[in-house]
Amino acid sequence: MSINNKKAHQIAHVLIEALPYIQKFQGKTILIKYGGNAMTDESLKHSFAQDIILMKLVGINPVVVHGGGPQIGDLLEKIGKTSQFINGMRVTDRETMDVVEMVLGGLVNKQIVNLINMHGGKAVGLTGKDGNFIHARKISTPGGPETEASEIIDLGHVGEVSSIDPSVVDMLVQGDFIPVIAPIGVGVDGHSYNINADLVAGKVAEVLKAEKLMLLTNTTGILDKQGNLLTGLSVNDIEDLIEYGTINGGMIPKTRCAIDALHGGVNSVHIIDGRVEHAVLLELLTDEGVGTQLLRR
Repeated sequence: MSINNKKAHQIAHVLIEALPYIQKFQGKTILIKYGGNAMTDESLKHSFAQDIILMKLVGINPVVVHGGGPQIGDLLEKIGKTSQFINGMRVTDRETMDVVEMVLGGLVNKQIVNLINMHGGKAVGLTGKDGNFIHARKISTPGGPETEASEIIDLGHVGEVSSIDPSVVDMLVQGDFIPVIAPIGVGVDGHSYNINADLVAGKVAEVLKAEKLMLLTNTTGILDKQGNLLTGLSVNDIEDLIEYGTINGGMIPKTRCAIDALHGGVNSVHIIDGRVEHAVLLELLTDEGVGTQLLRR
């Protein structure tokens, strides 16, 4: 077989391998949380946009929720405002919230929308304020080790999801648009609240009855203590891995978000390596995948 024939055979094999997955997920909603290196590396940004467009073209309905913590930090630094974090959450006063809205709802959101549209897609950017989409409630947190144990710290405009009205997203999906969502909610007081993007992604996936929730990270996935990638994990498996210390640090809130989404009706959650080009398609449409799959069972 010539080199050209070998290459053609490989391409055909890849396409045939993808076929049953395309058939299985046609008409289904896939929620993708976009963040990490995939948002900052130029080649990864373009491969992500291409993945999203191809999903839409084969009849799958992608919905994107994005983060933007580093970009917020960069702009705050430029205006001479120091970022303060307590228990991993950014203290967000009114001035900081203005920056958060400007970066997430403006700069970052429109960059993603423009990137998808530039590659031939039809994306529309949203925040939780559009169509009264994401309702938020203010949260506080216990103080750190330097404070009294009983002290509750006011984080300012930091919130959690209280409810979601999916009408505007449903309308966009039915119109063949790709929704791109910034994790900003609105409270009953009319104020804007900064919400963790993983939490927003999980809650939106539940309300939209998504087939899958895919979380792009800067890690390979969930690893055992020998560094081997784990996949096909149940909720009980995840709880055991947290208890044994195999899942630790920043992976704990991510897996807790995954558990909540699974309990909320999402069929599977995938923690995938956003540093791999075309990671979304490789995880969704190939036998082997490129990350950890968590299953509702």
